[in-house]
Amino acid sequence: MSAAPDIRLRSARPALDARPLEKRVGLIILATDHTSEPDFHRMVASDRIGVYVARIPYANPTTPENLRKMQPSLTAGAALILPDEPLGAICYSCTSASVVIGDAEIEAAVKAAKPGAPVVTPPMAGVRGLKALGARTISILTPYTVETSRPMAAYFAAHGFEIASFTCLGFEDDREMARIAPKSLVDLAREATAPQADALFVSCTALRSALAVVGMEEAIGRPVVTSNQATAWNCLRLCGDDEPRPEFGRLMTLPLIAEP
Repeated sequence: MSAAPDIRLRSARPALDARPLEKRVGLIILATDHTSEPDFHRMVASDRIGVYVARIPYANPTTPENLRKMQPSLTAGAALILPDEPLGAICYSCTSASVVIGDAEIEAAVKAAKPGAPVVTPPMAGVRGLKALGARTISILTPYTVETSRPMAAYFAAHGFEIASFTCLGFEDDREMARIAPKSLVDLAREATAPQADALFVSCTALRSALAVVGMEEAIGRPVVTSNQATAWNCLRLCGDDEPRPEFGRLMTLPLIAEP
């Protein structure tokens, strides 16, 4: 057995960069979420922007009651993302829960842990994206039940959109929603889009709809905004990244419009 080596402590420490990456985006996702994390690594993460994830408790089925139960976990979830370090944006990645709980309540819960970070929710980003595209009349497609879809319809109507049609698929488990093939979403988009709609909003962060945006837009001949695509776009723009990414749809080529 050889003798233990001498361990030398170097007298001078190497110089440190200001931070490992220039910008950081926080992502709060459901314990059951299969889709948001890979979507954000695909659309947001780069050599300049890092994506840092926290998961919070959630149990199916996807009902308004179960969605509301996540609200008390939001502050603790946000606090676990790079404690005491600033973020360029932080996203709570659940469309239906954001509608049920409310954007203002979610923002307050997240800012209790991250007071300096802009907060993004999928419906909030969806509204911003649809307005950036100039849409006024929209069709909506969700994987939810009718019960869970009703608050979604009310949310977009309250933000000034005329809803030409609303289609839901009746799923209760977000893990099954994640298993809907992107190519199936193209056909569903074609069926769900009313002739008079300016754009289609596809709700749900569990759906792999960001992978199907270009196909959906080609199928309906109009812009498509999806939950993860919209939040990725919103977070990128908040981090000062304005690079067009047409492979993720028309929205990803546009700037974020300053709100009054």
